[in-house]
Amino acid sequence: MKNELFDTIIKIKGIGPIIQKKLEEKNIFNKIDLLLNLPTGCIDRRYCPKLDQLEVGKISTVFAIPIKYNFPRIRNLPSRVTCKDEYSKIDIIFFNTRENYIKQMLPLNEEVVISGKVNTYKNKFQITNPEYIRTTNKGSDIKKIMSRYQSIKGISDKTLQKIYSNEANNIKQVPDWYEDCFLREMKWVSWSDSIKRIHNPIEIDDINKNSKFYERLAYDEIFCNLLVFNEIKKRIQLIKKNPKKICKKEINLIFKMLPFKLTDDQNLCLNEIIQDMKSEKKMMRVLQGDVGSGKTVIALIAMFLSVKSNFQSAIMVPTEILAIQHFNLFKKFLNNSNIKIELLTGKTKLKNQEIIRSQLKKGEINILVGTHSLFQDKIEFKNLGLIVIDEQHKFGVKQRISLALKGSNNTDVLLMTATPIPRTLVLTNYGDMDISTIKNKPFSNDNIDTLIKPIDKLDEVIDFVNKKINFGDQIYWVCPLIEESEKSKLMAVIKRHNFLKKKINKEIGLIHGSLKKNEKDLIMKNFIQKKLKCIISTTVIEVGIDNPNANTIIVENAERFGLSQLHQLRGRVGRSGSKAHCLLIYSSSISETGKKRLKIMKKSNDGFYISEEDLRLRGFGDIVGYKQSGEKDFIIADPIYHSHLFELAKNNLEKINKIQNKNFETLFKIFKKEKVLNIIDTG
Repeated sequence: MKNELFDTIIKIKGIGPIIQKKLEEKNIFNKIDLLLNLPTGCIDRRYCPKLDQLEVGKISTVFAIPIKYNFPRIRNLPSRVTCKDEYSKIDIIFFNTRENYIKQMLPLNEEVVISGKVNTYKNKFQITNPEYIRTTNKGSDIKKIMSRYQSIKGISDKTLQKIYSNEANNIKQVPDWYEDCFLREMKWVSWSDSIKRIHNPIEIDDINKNSKFYERLAYDEIFCNLLVFNEIKKRIQLIKKNPKKICKKEINLIFKMLPFKLTDDQNLCLNEIIQDMKSEKKMMRVLQGDVGSGKTVIALIAMFLSVKSNFQSAIMVPTEILAIQHFNLFKKFLNNSNIKIELLTGKTKLKNQEIIRSQLKKGEINILVGTHSLFQDKIEFKNLGLIVIDEQHKFGVKQRISLALKGSNNTDVLLMTATPIPRTLVLTNYGDMDISTIKNKPFSNDNIDTLIKPIDKLDEVIDFVNKKINFGDQIYWVCPLIEESEKSKLMAVIKRHNFLKKKINKEIGLIHGSLKKNEKDLIMKNFIQKKLKCIISTTVIEVGIDNPNANTIIVENAERFGLSQLHQLRGRVGRSGSKAHCLLIYSSSISETGKKRLKIMKKSNDGFYISEEDLRLRGFGDIVGYKQSGEKDFIIADPIYHSHLFELAKNNLEKINKIQNKNFETLFKIFKKEKVLNIIDTG
């Protein structure tokens, strides 16, 4: 039987082609999209003061008697109706409203109920274009509490409220996907009744994120998300692969090639990865660690061992600069081996791309380092055994699944992230994966001092930079984060570069995304070889650029960045263990939240603590990278408010062995998760 929840919005009462188009511009295409677009607040009409107790700016419901009309004959002037009660008077103002309608709604000498926002004009109270007018015998049908929605240009708030209210009230009961005993234990009502209550609240608290009705809907979304991840994990575990044959001899061989020893945490994580690679089950694992904790070397060892087991390996990174850096690092460490490593990016010459594709297909390339180019359909491996995705928060769930399928059943998948993941987000984003964590760094990061400076002390910062350069230091200078456009960002960095050229007494360079590959390569090469003392840059240096001699970083407009991104930027310096400095410059318009962020940065160098604070301060929806496809992972649930529901859902999930409940199909469809399962099925 067809479920009306998924009907197009044109079938909703009050929605015609014009409103349909405006709603679709907000990604509201069917009834369920509308119903899940929950209120942003509510309107409280319970305040019913006498006319001598009115408060400016407050929505009020007043009982009054119209005593006088004023209908001006000059166009564009408003109509006015003076009303009174036993204590005072108020003017009701109408713009662009017909005279007959006003007389009908406000008949002289008959008490009416009027609701709207109170304001003043020439020391007189007034309500302009009141939202509700009723005769006293019908005053009780004025909704005292109403849900409020995000405004949509071209649709009045009143029309929007009516559409939501009517559609929620008319919703049919959906067969529940939980047992009755569970709902009773949680004191929750049905899904349909929860939707009705939030769109038609009886109490102000009904629409709060911690109300029983909101919690029920949030839990549905959380449970659905974890259920899908759990199902993906089960289906992947059913895949049988050819185990990698890894022996102690090969492990010792790669250890001898490294100029350093691994830390205990690195060894622990490496052992977890090796066990997965030796297993018959496909590896789907996240390797998380703070900036500079040594994740890349773990990936290198895993790829080396995969190659020695007669499989190819590939690593995908988000930027060309980082790809080049990894390529050079791998070639340096594996210089004495017979392993062939190649680099493939969007700017690799077409002729070279063809050669690389041909060699990959024949199995002549052992390790491929690349960017999104690895997603091309033309890319075929002979026997891909391991794919590593570096800085995985730049890639979506669908992308990582499709990449894993490139190498058939034998391809193990390792994701690496330098943004330590708060526990709640581990459940929300990596429910289909195992987690390995490097907590301790090979070197202490207590060597980085974080200083905070206002923009009006820029001259002091420049003096500090010149002193550091004179002592042999190298500097990263990150320009303001400007979100309007890439063009604006480019203009800002060029302007700052031109300014600093006159202020810094040594050679400085400029690097940004619009430079040609060979230009960027030359600048980075000159910087690493110390020919350039300072690089003025956009946030392109955030991810992975490594120069041990750079021990100072300046970040302008630091308050605009998230904590995790600031921590990533700070991680570019002090990597040699030398004394390092991070100067965060803030603008005069810094907000209270911005101040809190900078204080946290000054207080701590612990990426795990910072990621938790980032989540707490910014909220789930703003965390950089947790959804890069333009959609939010959650439209209702919030990991900050609903962390207890994540734990509850995880515990309940463990009691479910199989998705047997047919009602889950409706749940998947409500939150558009059936598409994710389809990717696995078709793969």
